[in-house]
Amino acid sequence: MQVDGKTKVCGIFGFPVEHSFSPRMHNAAFSYLKLNYIYVPFAVPPQALAPAVAGIRALNLAGVNITIPHKEQVISFLDEITPPTRLIGAVNTIVNQAGRLIGHNTDGAGFLQALKEEMNFQSAGKKILFLGAGGGARAVAVALALAGAAQFTIVNQPFEYAVNLARLIKENTNIKAEALPWLENEEGVPAEVVEQADLIIQATPVGMHPLEDECLNIPFKCLRPAQIVCDLIYNPSQTLFLKRAAKAGARVKNGLGMLLYQGALAFELWTGKPAPVAVMREALEKARNEGD
Repeated sequence: MQVDGKTKVCGIFGFPVEHSFSPRMHNAAFSYLKLNYIYVPFAVPPQALAPAVAGIRALNLAGVNITIPHKEQVISFLDEITPPTRLIGAVNTIVNQAGRLIGHNTDGAGFLQALKEEMNFQSAGKKILFLGAGGGARAVAVALALAGAAQFTIVNQPFEYAVNLARLIKENTNIKAEALPWLENEEGVPAEVVEQADLIIQATPVGMHPLEDECLNIPFKCLRPAQIVCDLIYNPSQTLFLKRAAKAGARVKNGLGMLLYQGALAFELWTGKPAPVAVMREALEKARNEGD
């Protein structure tokens, strides 16, 4: 890739950000389509978020992805967010339109596409258990709700985050949603809640690189072979949470497919070109294999 005075710069703001596969994925796509773009990671601590966002304008970046822990806080620094993104309350993609910063969220749509393609899962009428209620969880919950899921249970600490997400779902979709605090025992979640769920989503950073030895506790023994257990983490490819779920007989899926499809949507927002999904998938799989 030849960088010159006309090269357009995209990137990702997060903290930490060293684990991200997004640079590999997007740079492979830019190269394949012979676009004069480059994608770079920016480690942005929370206290530096405001000047970093201002830097998008100052440096004329084409756009950035936003990841943990900035998806909610970044909203206050943007000029506009799309209506679906406002409902979600979290941004994962910013587009710089002639100095106006527009916030989007491609996480939910990316998750649904991955779930359909990789697990043949249709959310209509299903019961969903969320472990976590942050920005990623909200995006996925809104997408699942709009796709016809029947019921949500959201477990989080602090409990008020779970309450807020349950209220968001109920008030905007008329779907049943309840919030639960983490139990103060080794299982964390009531056994009957785990047993009844068709889809369980681990939506916290617990177990993400470099803390691969960490794991949320749930009653894994209650999992059923027909259940699908997803972890939104993609690095490592198999978190301890997924390993325990698989050992219990559940069908498991990591966050790599969600990363792929949300990235494809972001790519199209920045470039106006159809994303080369197969090329992006190959880059992600190569990065994952090297990491493993």
